Amino acid sequence: MAKNSFDIILLVALPASGKSEVRNFMANLEPERLLREFHIGANLQLDDFPYVHMMRRIDNELEAMGESRIFYPGEEPFCDGRDWGTLCCLLNEDYHDLMNRNVSRPDSAAKLLFERIDRAAAQAGIGPRLGLLSETVRNSLASTLETEARTMLEEKHAQYPDSFEDKTIVIECARGGPDGSSMPLTGTFGYQYSLPMFCPEILEKAVVLYLWVTPEESRRKNADRADPNDPGSNLHHGVPMAVMLGDYGCDDMEYLVQSSEKENTLTVLAHGETYHLPIGIFDNRVDKTSFLRETPDKWDPVLVEEVTAAIRTATDTMYANCERG
Repeated sequence: MAKNSFDIILLVALPASGKSEVRNFMANLEPERLLREFHIGANLQLDDFPYVHMMRRIDNELEAMGESRIFYPGEEPFCDGRDWGTLCCLLNEDYHDLMNRNVSRPDSAAKLLFERIDRAAAQAGIGPRLGLLSETVRNSLASTLETEARTMLEEKHAQYPDSFEDKTIVIECARGGPDGSSMPLTGTFGYQYSLPMFCPEILEKAVVLYLWVTPEESRRKNADRADPNDPGSNLHHGVPMAVMLGDYGCDDMEYLVQSSEKENTLTVLAHGETYHLPIGIFDNRVDKTSFLRETPDKWDPVLVEEVTAAIRTATDTMYANCERG
């Protein structure tokens, strides 16, 4: 990394740990200050939550039509844990589209989304599901979800930049494992499964900003932020308790940091290569970020300074462990 800013930040943590709040904070900093103090350029943001939300929307609409659910049995974890990989593969495609400024103009944005989900799932080892729906069901489902899918697609296109100079791509996701699990997490749980699912182009340039909270604090903040009237919002969505316990009852980040080959990095074995991703840890076990859900004019300057110092400590560590030409 020859330049002064990070190319890609993987912003990761348990749900409601403060990821979206930190993103909101960065979005309200002057670009020059963001670059100078945190080595972060103007943000281009990728997030797998909209796909999680749409998977649940798809299932709910299928159930309402008398059809079988595909992704979730209800308010429980994934039917097939490999869908954690599906989400990573969707982010890989979003990254590729962003870097190449690929614009899609489908007749149906919903049907394009269905095709993308099936394609990403195939890369994670899952056979087609949406593509196996009858034409009548698929058409009805697409019609119901078209407005939401179209908005997602337009928002994706809208952030394509004229130039990537002084830009940092922030990729947000949450991973974990069942409550009470021992380490290492196995199967499709945790970052040990998901990080290698990212494409080489991401892993070659990525650093990791991890927001550290306890699972208990994650559950508390998840309940506090949940707004049933805004389930698709990054700042106000709530995760079902069965999922909080079954998928996010713990995470494996501390284990991966301690077992890494190099200090202050994560060792990721993927695509026949070994990657060492620099990591910085924002300790949010004592809540520093919830106030950032408010509009910036209501932010307490003392709390802003506390958040600033915590982020700077993490990003300085990340930057110190980057290889720069």
